[in-house]
Amino acid sequence: MPCHINFKGEKTVPVEEGQTILQASLADGIPHYHACGGKGQCTTCRVMVLEGAENLTPPTSCERAIKNVKKFPDNVRLACQTQVRGEGVQVQRLVRDDTDRYIFIDGKEEGTTIGEIGERRKLALFFIDVRNFTPFVEANLPFDVIHIMRRIFALFKNAITQYNGEIIDTAGDGLYAVFGLNSKIRQATESAVLAGFKILSDLRIFNNTYMRPYFNHTFEVGIGVHVGKVIVGNVGIGLSHNLTVMGYPVNIAARLQASTKELNNSFVISEVAYRLLKNPPYSLGCDYLNLKGVSTPYEVKLIGKPYEII
Repeated sequence: MPCHINFKGEKTVPVEEGQTILQASLADGIPHYHACGGKGQCTTCRVMVLEGAENLTPPTSCERAIKNVKKFPDNVRLACQTQVRGEGVQVQRLVRDDTDRYIFIDGKEEGTTIGEIGERRKLALFFIDVRNFTPFVEANLPFDVIHIMRRIFALFKNAITQYNGEIIDTAGDGLYAVFGLNSKIRQATESAVLAGFKILSDLRIFNNTYMRPYFNHTFEVGIGVHVGKVIVGNVGIGLSHNLTVMGYPVNIAARLQASTKELNNSFVISEVAYRLLKNPPYSLGCDYLNLKGVSTPYEVKLIGKPYEII
């Protein structure tokens, strides 16, 4: 015989043996939000236990970890981690406003079900930025600048997509891409490096055949590559493919790209990523960067070339 749980102000639903509170509420039609997919990696499914706490299973390790960070009181539980062991349990959902309902229920894109908005993945993270672009902007007409930016970004996109990367975001004269959405991390890292080298090669050709003859200017880029576990999700606000990738490894990759100027090398890769390469390229050497939030210097490999324009 199933137990029952009362959602205050909503309904009483049956809970089968082995079901979590979240599974039971979803099975009975309650729009119970769960951004991580019910894996104990977010807090959107949390409930306040009003009665019958003694008839709930003890907190899981995932739940204890989150409760320690968020400092939740004992009567706040994660519905995806909690099962019901007896009658008399009453809870109240804590995330339930109209905006949440639109994001998770009414506004979901075709092919996306509740809970399919984020997952943890290990990816290769790729940042690239155009060097010495400001002098070009200052010396040329706005429409010429836009035209050249389109040419350069088309060059970037061609290399990234050729090696199965996905562009996540662009900002000014740089962009951010990831590799590994459909491959293992070693292959993803190889692909990121190959895409970077293709960009460097294609940019040299572009400079020699187009920029010098027509604009008397050349461009250089800085590339940073790192690997790590990140959250891949869908922000669902109607922009391009809505994909976003977040996590501390993303910040490290961005800082590696920013360090290319001070290291005077066009391509910087973390030692962690370099070790994953089956046939690692020749490195001009290694260096150690002091990154914010990292207690020890971060080892990187220099696999590009020194800049012609310092």
